[in-house]
Amino acid sequence: MRRWIVFLCVLITIGVVVSQWKPVRSITIIVPWAAGGATDQVTRMTASLMEPDLGKKFIIVNTPGGAGSIGTLNAWQAPHDGYTWTANSVMSIASYPVLGYLKVTHRDWKYLLPVYNPNVVVVNPNTPYKSVQDLVEALRKNPDIPLSSAGTGSGGHIALEHFASYFGVKYKHVPYAGGAPATTAVVAGEVVGNMQFSNEVADMIRAGKLRALCTLGAEPLELDGYGTIPSIRQWYPDFPECATYFGIMIPADVPTEVLEAVYKIFEKAAKSEEFKRWAIKQGLVPVCIYGDEADRVVEKVVVRDLWLLYDRGIATISPLEFGIQRP
Repeated sequence: MRRWIVFLCVLITIGVVVSQWKPVRSITIIVPWAAGGATDQVTRMTASLMEPDLGKKFIIVNTPGGAGSIGTLNAWQAPHDGYTWTANSVMSIASYPVLGYLKVTHRDWKYLLPVYNPNVVVVNPNTPYKSVQDLVEALRKNPDIPLSSAGTGSGGHIALEHFASYFGVKYKHVPYAGGAPATTAVVAGEVVGNMQFSNEVADMIRAGKLRALCTLGAEPLELDGYGTIPSIRQWYPDFPECATYFGIMIPADVPTEVLEAVYKIFEKAAKSEEFKRWAIKQGLVPVCIYGDEADRVVEKVVVRDLWLLYDRGIATISPLEFGIQRP
């Protein structure tokens, strides 16, 4: 009897060892946006904290273009063996099918989401706009005020559309190849402002090169080294929440042992004090969402925003084509 118990213990031990996937070479993460933007920042920080337990280096490749769809396609077309990942906001990666950019849907990926990121309304400090009400009134009088985003269908563009829809105004959309150049354009005076994510504008707000009018998140934003950025709901309580989750995406059909191993390593990194301190300094809300919970979170974000894109005439394909019902 004792021999059988020993034998079973050996088999169980072997099974555990086999299931603990370890990469034998570097892993490539394709960031489909320019360096310095929200996706790039979150990816590099998360990857740096995952590397020690992973045992291999990450190679991060910035491939901007097509509102992030080009780099995303490159990642999808690579072998689904666990050695090529991508990164993005949940909203951006979900928008590509309805925009006609890709046939790959949000359900074809598994998610590692370490941060929740609200959009922030900012303007060049040389403009006369001191409040969100000032900007709304200006847009009502002049629909050609230029506002930038990271590209058509990006999170910043979706925030602009929520804003325009809610207030019944128009604006001149100026897309760039990522959040960093879109924000630089505001600082340089190429455009009046934007509604990019908090970590894309935080440094420039602290430096006084951008004027923050409000956050489009449900709650005020405490920005380290600056103070409180009020929520737009302070004045407009029913304004739709404009925020999304950022993180890393892996093709859902990679071997199961890859996902199981990566989930454990990601959880340790996302819950570390080092990551939490970094996120808060950047004006981000640290979270740790993956697996089935991430799938549920992603669906909620997708339903909210894809129908906005379609109803506003930006998306050319109905979300119904992908089984996404109206909220």
